[in-house]
Order: sequence, then C-alpha cells, then structure tokens
Amino acid sequence: MKIDFHTHGKLAKKLPFSKVYTNWLFGEAKQAGLDAICLTEHFNTLGFDQVYEYIRENFQRDQDTFLAEGLRIFPGMETDIAEGGHVLTIGTMEDILELNRRLEPHKEKGKFLPFCELIALFREYPVMVGAGHPFREGGHIPELPRELLLQFDFLDLNGKDLAEEKEETQRKVYGLGQELGIPVVSGSDTHQAFQYGCVCTRFSRTISRTEDLKAAVRDGRYEIQISSNLSFQVKTAGTLKRALKEIHSLGGDYVSVLTQ
Repeated sequence: MKIDFHTHGKLAKKLPFSKVYTNWLFGEAKQAGLDAICLTEHFNTLGFDQVYEYIRENFQRDQDTFLAEGLRIFPGMETDIAEGGHVLTIGTMEDILELNRRLEPHKEKGKFLPFCELIALFREYPVMVGAGHPFREGGHIPELPRELLLQFDFLDLNGKDLAEEKEETQRKVYGLGQELGIPVVSGSDTHQAFQYGCVCTRFSRTISRTEDLKAAVRDGRYEIQISSNLSFQVKTAGTLKRALKEIHSLGGDYVSVLTQ
C-alpha cells in the first residue's frame, strides 16, 4: 500500500468546497500510483464539514477509511498551534469531525491552542498525531519541550520541503526522529494533483484501521519513496495553484479549466 500522509482536498483554505475538484483530486491521486491518502485538511478551512460530509455520503466505508474509485482515504486534519507550526491528526471520520467542532473557538490566528493543550485534547481520542513539516520556516515545533515532542506518533518528511532543500530536510527530520525515537513518514502536502507521488510511504499490506496504521508506523514496517521528479512536480504544482487561484479571483471557474 502506497500512502501519502499529508494531503488536502481543496485548492486553498479560503475557497469554497468543490465536489468536482475534490473528485478530480482523488482520481488523480490514484492515477499517480497511490493506494491511499491521509486527507489532512486544514482545521480552519472554509467548509471543513462539507468536505467530510461529501465523502461520507458518496464513498463506501471500509472500517476507518473510505474508498473513492479504489483510493483509500483516511480522514484527518491539520491544526495550527500557538507556538507556530502545524500538527497532523489521523483518525475515524467521527473523531475528526468532533475534534474539529471542539476546536471551533481556536480557529483564528491569535486564538490557536498551545501544543500542550492541543495534545491533551487529541489524546482523549484514539488518533495518530504527527508533526507536519517540523522545520519549515515560521514553525517552532523542534523548540517544544522534549516531553511534549515525545507525544508525537510520527514526523512528516514533507515533499514541499524536500523540493527546496532535500539533503538538509532529510538531515534535520531524520535527526530529530532518531534523537526522540519517533518514526518518520512522508507526505506531499499537495492541494492539487501534480504533487501526488512526489513522495510516498510504502507498506507491504493494505491497512484500513487507524490503530493498525499507527502500529505499522511505530514498528517501522514501511519504506519511504522519493520521486526522481520531486522538484519538478512540486514546482509545477505551485505554479498551477497560483494560476488557479488567480482565475478564481478574476471571477472565472478554475474547476472547469481542469475538468473540461
């Protein structure tokens, strides 16, 4: 099973949810060779509930996942913390939606929870918790106290960061993982299709439950694959994202540009 641990189902946080665009993304993820994704949508994205309501109503459930034309979707969320940085969460649809509702008072900048309070909330649920792109500029996750860092289940070796500084990103992320004894997995961090497959994490078997995914990661039963076209894919994806957002800002239909 090839899985991407960090993906999004919308082009941008402030844009409306589009069923057609999200469907296009899922189809393209499968075409890129992925078997599964963790849909770690931003916790304060416009229409967060709409994204998951659409998935629940339109795709077959298989234990903790949903199947979209053969692509396995693990529900998830990406949450900002007061210290600066992003925390990834993966769990059941019900737990992710409930956590998102409980975070409603903390979705604006200046109201983000500090990590100590956020992790206490997350640990009330059987979810996986990861440090998203821990060394990206503006984030301060590596500066958290050691006892808090040890609460993470995984670190995100992020495709976007690898495209900018591959060797340095690997050195820092793997170094922190070794220091803390925390596994490293990979996520593309894509908001559109061209970035799918730039990195993935490969397991020897299909996994459909969060607890089994967590155990497989903890036990190191996987390998990370990095595409030889990584930099080109991420650069192309960034260009496409900017162009599509500009089309939308000018009153055009960016979805039809892609799908028709």
